[in-house]
Amino acid sequence: MQDLTISLVQVDLVWEDITQNLLRFDACLDPLAGKQDVILLPEMFNTAFVVRPEQVAETPGSQSMRWLSRKAAELQCVIAGSMIIKESGYYYNRLIWMRPDGSFDSYDKRHLFRMGNEHLRFQPGKKKVIIHHQGWKIRPFICYDLRFPVWSKNTYKDGMYEYDLMIYLANWPEPRREVWTNLLRARALENLSFVAGVNRIGMDGTGISYAGDTCLVDFKGQLAATCPAHEEHIATVRISFDELRNFRETFNVGLDWDSFTLK
Repeated sequence: MQDLTISLVQVDLVWEDITQNLLRFDACLDPLAGKQDVILLPEMFNTAFVVRPEQVAETPGSQSMRWLSRKAAELQCVIAGSMIIKESGYYYNRLIWMRPDGSFDSYDKRHLFRMGNEHLRFQPGKKKVIIHHQGWKIRPFICYDLRFPVWSKNTYKDGMYEYDLMIYLANWPEPRREVWTNLLRARALENLSFVAGVNRIGMDGTGISYAGDTCLVDFKGQLAATCPAHEEHIATVRISFDELRNFRETFNVGLDWDSFTLK
């Protein structure tokens, strides 16, 4: 199993301006060509966190999807970010995992942020997604999903863990920044998994501020990479599957996890 090099992109976002956001990502991602396996962008990377989807929603295959496909091919790596997608008359906060060959996986945010009225305009996702990439099993999530440990719970069956890396792409407000960092560490510890959390900085169109606090946490709850608060920054880190496997073999809490069925 090979190591995985991940770039975590912490930036400010332009409110409701898809073209400007894509141009900004073009500029900051180009230096990463050939240097990593996966690039992670914040939640709603092309618009910022908007709950008026009719103004900025895209259909599958439109501008932002084409940009992701082109950029993944140019940089020869996976690029993942979430965006507002309108499909069959419904709006989704959808994470796209775009590969260099143009194929992709997707995950629809399950837990919609009620305090921001996201639940009034968007449809919640219903499917758990496991992405296979270079031998790793990766579980994607979006922002508010972080608060729900049952939905994110790892499982252990027939000597195998269900996933090895969790990713949370977020627009997580500054007043709750300690909740963000503490829950990322908790998810890593309780699931014996690496966890990557990517958050934006700056202020959005409603006056909400964001500190960033983007980081990657290892399976021991230790910080393996961080971005400085309130600064645009790209943190690139290489994570080792051998280290994860060795720790799981010597401290295999999966053997004692409670079994459950999620409805």
